[in-house]
Amino acid sequence: MRALVQRVAEAEVTVAGASVGRIGPGLLVLVCAMQGDDEGQADRLAARVARLRIFRDEADKMNRSVLDTGGGALVVSQFTLAADTRTGNRPGFSAAAAPETGEALYLRFAAALRDLGVPVQTGVFGADMRVALVNDGPVTIWLDSAVRG
Repeated sequence: MRALVQRVAEAEVTVAGASVGRIGPGLLVLVCAMQGDDEGQADRLAARVARLRIFRDEADKMNRSVLDTGGGALVVSQFTLAADTRTGNRPGFSAAAAPETGEALYLRFAAALRDLGVPVQTGVFGADMRVALVNDGPVTIWLDSAVRG
């Protein structure tokens, strides 16, 4: 699985003009299941995200996790993280998991974050979403659960 994690002051996702998820300080997590991914990878990636120390401590160092700060997570499915741009001008997405698998692993990832104690809001899998955020820092981190060739 792949995740693009952004430390945010706030973030919101809307579908057809209606808010479906909103957080204050915390993490916006764009997540994509890849072919071959399984529930174990979703759980491990959620644990990495929950413990990722990218929030400031008293000494202004990035030394605290979303668990330490009590922040929330807005988890949004983003199959385009599977983009292959090695050739041509049009990205290919064949490395993304099939939609049924992708949705199941996306939901598993969000549930695993909740189980770890992170308040979680989500987007709507497969929907045309609008995501608004105020990136704090800015801090943006790319995570991948597997090394791919």
